[in-house]
Amino acid sequence: MKKDVHPDYHTIKVQMTDGTVFETRSTWGKEGDTLQLDIDPLAHPAWTGGNQRLLDAGGQVARFNKRFGGLTLKRG
Repeated sequence: MKKDVHPDYHTIKVQMTDGTVFETRSTWGKEGDTLQLDIDPLAHPAWTGGNQRLLDAGGQVARFNKRFGGLTLKRG
């Protein structure tokens, strides 16, 4: 393997949003640095199923409801 081709791979600490810390190996920062996460699986709505709000940008939802609001599934 060539020298000085690969970045330094060392141990860092990762701090989750709830304050828990774990150690892993990474090329981020320097040996012993702590990476503080703003978003992680404990806080992100994609993993927690958080409050999903539908934003009506320019009346798109209203326009959709006007076009397709009367559709129902018929059995028969």
